[in-house]
Amino acid sequence: MARLTRAQSQARTRERLVATARQMFLHDGYHATSLDKVADTAGFSKGAVYSNFRNKDELCLAVLDDIHAGHIEEIAALVVGKTPDEAVTALAEWAERMVGDEGWTMLEVEFAVHAHRDPGLRAELAARDKAVRGAIEALARDWAERTGPAGLPPADLATALLSLGIGLGIQRVIDPGIPVRVLTDTLRALLAAPDRQPT
Repeated sequence: MARLTRAQSQARTRERLVATARQMFLHDGYHATSLDKVADTAGFSKGAVYSNFRNKDELCLAVLDDIHAGHIEEIAALVVGKTPDEAVTALAEWAERMVGDEGWTMLEVEFAVHAHRDPGLRAELAARDKAVRGAIEALARDWAERTGPAGLPPADLATALLSLGIGLGIQRVIDPGIPVRVLTDTLRALLAAPDRQPT
């Protein structure tokens, strides 16, 4: 077996650190997880962490990037090329599993509160939120091109769905009995409504 190049080795170390940090952040939370604990659990020195990430904030951003990319990929696989009804039915099943997932929801909330007092970190989170909205908007545009416009322009639909999903996720952490159908019923109503974009 050929030896890994330095770049390949560093990439592998980074992937392992992100995977380990993801597991720990989701289980224990952002503040309770130290870089020492991540390094030890992943089988590396703390120096290996610092050679890949400037600090815990940067590591957490990498974890959130990993989570968001996975979710967007899953959702795209469920909705691309499907009729709106098929897509919303598949999305409802995904949302039932994921909206209100305690580890993910609380990590997002805890890190957002942490980032609130740091303008640079807040800007990093805002850029990531914009990217997620952009991915949802692209899916909404695909639907609109194939099936006709919804009750909101794609960008507004993306913002509305993301905001509703975040709020519903927090509510479901507190009360798991709150039905996720609120999200999908809203989506169905918006997809069925005529386009009301201002002229």
